[in-house]
Amino acid sequence: MWTETYESLSEYDKGEFRKFCNYLLSHTYVVRDVYNNEKSRFETNHNYRIISAMFECMREYFSYAGFKLEKDDDYGVISLVSEFGQNFYRADRFTTLFLYTCRLVYEEERSGNQSIVQSDTDTIIQKMRILNLLEGGKVSQEKRKEAQQTLAYFNIIQKTEPGKWQNEGNRIHILPSVLLVVRNLNDMEYELEEMQIVKTEEI
Repeated sequence: MWTETYESLSEYDKGEFRKFCNYLLSHTYVVRDVYNNEKSRFETNHNYRIISAMFECMREYFSYAGFKLEKDDDYGVISLVSEFGQNFYRADRFTTLFLYTCRLVYEEERSGNQSIVQSDTDTIIQKMRILNLLEGGKVSQEKRKEAQQTLAYFNIIQKTEPGKWQNEGNRIHILPSVLLVVRNLNDMEYELEEMQIVKTEEI
């Protein structure tokens, strides 16, 4: 039972358990490798390491609440998903399209055993323009910024430069968690076509 494992923890570790359970409920994904802007290198994520150490206890705890906690050590991603199809974040249209485009760029740019793909805002936006996903071929800089901040919050992308997010021109890493958000490219392409049909009908 998870309760026995939990009670055997020190007071500090119990606090860490509660802290990271809340983190998972809020952020959904945790990745193992994160980029240290100051040192210009990848490092093991402290959050991933702590959750991994308590993983079995957390997994059993979440199962009682109807959540599935999973860990993929090949790609280095921990995810928490409701088994009832609830508690999902509803992204706006542009953020959804930006996410889908990140998934396409991830698939096109990664090579070999590479699990993290480097890109930038302009590349993503240009890809969206090529795919005719932008109404009138344009999008406000504020929407770009909001989309990137949202995906970064859920640990799907990471900014590779120090400082605040800019409206445009950010260099980013597309993280392997994008594979869990958009698992099937065929389904994604179908959804994109449906969104295009809806947009046409609205016009």
